[in-house]
Amino acid sequence: MSYDLAVWEGERPANDREAGEAHTTLYDLYLEAEVKIPPTPLIVEFVERLLQRWPEEGEAEEDDVPWAASPLIMGAAGPYIHVAMAWSRAEETSAYAVQVAAQLGLNYFDPQEDRLRTS
Repeated sequence: MSYDLAVWEGERPANDREAGEAHTTLYDLYLEAEVKIPPTPLIVEFVERLLQRWPEEGEAEEDDVPWAASPLIMGAAGPYIHVAMAWSRAEETSAYAVQVAAQLGLNYFDPQEDRLRTS
């Protein structure tokens, strides 16, 4: 089982409902597209910061890898990324991801709780 998160560039949604709609639209538009668009530089920066803290399989001790799917960048397209992490590491990993997203001015949505996260 994985814990998922969605991060994207753009105006901050006004509420959780609007954030959920934006997440669904962006997921469908970018990750379900027949032709995948390369991730934007800001999304690449987000991924790079996460991987600086927790490298992917083969680059770190296996028990230290929180990613449920890799390479992590494969969940990114255009201004959007969908990240799957191990449920057992979700609290720590998602808290750090929210911090990085905030530093970069990105939106962070928790699909499990249908809410826009700020911390």
